[in-house]
Amino acid sequence: MVFRVIEGGLAIAAPADTACEQPSREDVEHEAERRLRAINYQMWERREAVVGISMPREIKYLAMQVIFAAQAIASLRRIPQDFQADFYWPALDELLAVRTGP
Repeated sequence: MVFRVIEGGLAIAAPADTACEQPSREDVEHEAERRLRAINYQMWERREAVVGISMPREIKYLAMQVIFAAQAIASLRRIPQDFQADFYWPALDELLAVRTGP
């Protein structure tokens, strides 16, 4: 009986640079923008400017928290690899269940 070693994906190793790239401030800003889009912040902001109806307090405070978190994370000397984890950002789940549009 002859055994043969099956290498699978081990024959081609991934470059070490791509696995350990340090996140940048731009990455943090993109994550903050993604979270603001999730709550439709621009729509609420435009509605307030055009119609004059103030945006819901929850949306305004959540946006302030997201912006603050982004600034705090971006100001770190070493941005964590998992900066996109919900641990670093304010919770959106309860708000999205309550308000998704005007």
